[in-house]
Amino acid sequence: MARLRPGGAGAAFGFGVCALAVILGATVAAAQSSTDIFGAPDEWDPDNPPKLIKKPDFGNPAGSGAGSTGFISTNKPRKPRAKPNGAAPAPPQPAAAEARTAAAPLQQPQPPSSLVPMPPPSYAPAQPPSAAPEITGAIPPKRKPKPALDPYEPLGIRAGSFILRPAIALTGGFDSNPDRTPAGTGSSLYIVAPELKVQSDWERHELRADLRGTYTGYGSESSLNAPYFQSTVDGRIDWTRRTQIKLQNRFLLATDNPGSPNFQAGVAKPAIYTTFGGSAELVHQFNRLELSGKAGIDRTTYQDSKLVDGSSVNNDDRNLNDYALELRGSYELRPGVKPFVDVQGDRRLHDLEFDSLGVRRDSTGLSPRLGTSFELTRLLTGEVSVGYVQRHYQDPTLEDLSGPIAQGSLLWLATPLTSMKLTLNSTVYESTETNVSGVLSRDAGIEVDHAFRDWLVGGVKLGYGLDDYVGSPREDRRFSAGAELTYKMNRDVQLKGELRREQRRSNETGNDYDANIFLLTLRLQR
Repeated sequence: MARLRPGGAGAAFGFGVCALAVILGATVAAAQSSTDIFGAPDEWDPDNPPKLIKKPDFGNPAGSGAGSTGFISTNKPRKPRAKPNGAAPAPPQPAAAEARTAAAPLQQPQPPSSLVPMPPPSYAPAQPPSAAPEITGAIPPKRKPKPALDPYEPLGIRAGSFILRPAIALTGGFDSNPDRTPAGTGSSLYIVAPELKVQSDWERHELRADLRGTYTGYGSESSLNAPYFQSTVDGRIDWTRRTQIKLQNRFLLATDNPGSPNFQAGVAKPAIYTTFGGSAELVHQFNRLELSGKAGIDRTTYQDSKLVDGSSVNNDDRNLNDYALELRGSYELRPGVKPFVDVQGDRRLHDLEFDSLGVRRDSTGLSPRLGTSFELTRLLTGEVSVGYVQRHYQDPTLEDLSGPIAQGSLLWLATPLTSMKLTLNSTVYESTETNVSGVLSRDAGIEVDHAFRDWLVGGVKLGYGLDDYVGSPREDRRFSAGAELTYKMNRDVQLKGELRREQRRSNETGNDYDANIFLLTLRLQR
């Protein structure tokens, strides 16, 4: 066995002691690594969350040499440049600083988020414990449901780019007072009423036509048999996106109503008159402001009246031309509400300067109106206006006609099954009576419909009218009430029963009447 030198044994012993110290130090350092970094033992304590201790950085950070235009690989926001005068840039706002901190990648491992609840930001309002958690992310908007289609609405007939909707109604019934006199006698009646609606199906422009007529015949009062026909053709030309040209052609064939002062006594059949004409309107939109101007002309002609004794009466003195001009301005106050101001003026010129009584009945009229149109969530639609009419007659013996007027038609969908319609109308009629300038007629009506089933619809109608005979003390009040029930067998066939009562009360004796009407109608449509 070799002998160790004294100096070599001491060196070996010192080297072993040093190695053992290094190993023990490394083990202790490894065991305390979590304490040095997080400031807590390896065992997790939810009540004492760890705190990150920032380590010192040596050298320049990444991206420090990018300047103001270079590329930064860390995706960190650039620091604001110093102002030229040497002023330091404004410190970032707390919200921006928090955003950058959240966006920056963490350099040290973090505990699971389920163990450490994150406190809400300081600017967030406090919520009660029972409040539902806030849902983040984009929520798609709720679309309005499409309106349900009427399963009994006619589909029409396709003819090229037009849709035709023909129909005919055959009515039979009874009228207790067809001649509208205080002591009238009843009579059975029948009505034949064909109609045709035409609608274009174009991307631009539009053409619509509405043609309807009736022929009413009485069993015991054949002298009151009367035809009626009305047609309206409307066209729209979309000149530009904001400019439109609207054209209209109209035609009316009718007779004077029984009970009217213009209805001639002793006639074999009522005299037929026709009114035909047209109008052109230019409409332009200036954003929410809309301006329009319309000009029109109508001509009215009367046939000769045939009397019971075989003679005839000439009615050329009632023929006239009516020239009209209308200006209108509206502003869309909010979607669906558009107030407007309307001014109408017209001039009526008769073919003969003097009528059969030697009176000059030419006149000029002016009627300004103020109103608004409605389209509120499609529950209330229509238009209503009030105004004043002033009419001056050329003959000095005729009193000027003036008074308030109202026009309108409103439809209210109270429920999906119930609807209510309100109508207002004011009209100035010509007169053939002595010292009567004209008749200012005002009418108001309300109609309520309710669908008990899709195929069974009931309705109630109420009406009121006032006739003011200007130049005469006479004033008539008209009342009407009715109820109807419609049974829709399918899209093409409908049955309707109607019961109506009409009456008039006048301040002059001999002009009152009452009438009860019962009608049963079969309607065929496509």
